[in-house]
Order: sequence, then structure tokens, then C-alpha cells
Amino acid sequence: MIRNPIDISTRISPNLSALIESRVNDPDADEPPTLGSVRSFVADLVPPSLSETEHLHHFDIDASLLDELDALIEEFGETALAIDFARSDASEPLSRVIEAVMNDENREYPPTLETIKEAIISGLPARLIGDGVLEDDEDDALLAELEGLIRRHGGDSLAEEFLRYE
Repeated sequence: MIRNPIDISTRISPNLSALIESRVNDPDADEPPTLGSVRSFVADLVPPSLSETEHLHHFDIDASLLDELDALIEEFGETALAIDFARSDASEPLSRVIEAVMNDENREYPPTLETIKEAIISGLPARLIGDGVLEDDEDDALLAELEGLIRRHGGDSLAEEFLRYE
């Protein structure tokens, strides 16, 4: 299966991204979801009377997701992996870790995801907890979350691209 080389996730709505993430993380799924399988899932949620009424699509969230999925399927095909269309943002605690590494005055280059992983393994979260930047329980899942981002985007991806600003 050919992976899409551009960051398509920036072109989809937050609602569709959240839906795709839920389908990707479904423990009962036999295969990775495609755009076609996500569309089928959404279509099953929309009442038949609504899906037949084209002009109502933009007033119902499920129907507007169908419109958005139809446009993606037209451009990329039903077999495109859905995960390529989900947004990847770091959690708020991981964003604080990324910012701490980015703001390191001794750093010459922008940090990659692999650089952030090295900083976490080297004990940066403990220092950030001591500084009051992270709460005691916020460091538990940082490494697992980061490894998920690395698996999906590669260790050489710039960490700043995953910052979540809230």
C-alpha cells in the first residue's frame, strides 16, 4: 500500500480527525482502517432519511463527515490508510517537554522527535516536575506517547510540528 507523502491531516476537520483516531485505536479491528471503511462506519450512523436528503448534509455532523470523506476518497481512493489523515498533536505535558528542549540555550538545531526521546530517557521529566512545569503523574505516559509519534512520523520529524497550544 502506498503511503501519502504529504501531511494531509492539516486539511481535515478536527471532528473527522477524532473519528479516524477512534477507528485506528479500535482494539476489535482486524485490519488498519481505510477511508472507505471509515466512510462505511459513518454512513451506518446516519439515518437513511437524512442521507437521502443532500441539502441537509452540512447541518448534521455525521452527514458533513460523509461529505468530507467523499472528497478525500475522490482524491486519494477508498483504500488509502485512514491513519494518514488523522492529526497528530502532542499532549499538553509532552508539548511542555518539547518546549523545554526547544528553549535549551545549548541546542544548536531544532529538536527532532528522537531528540525529545533522548531527553525523556535522560531524566528531563523529573527536572520539569521539580521546576513545577509538569505534575507528578504527567510523566508516566510521555515515552509511550512519543514512541507512537515516532512510529507514525519517524524520529527525524521536527518536534515543534507536534506542539499543542491550548
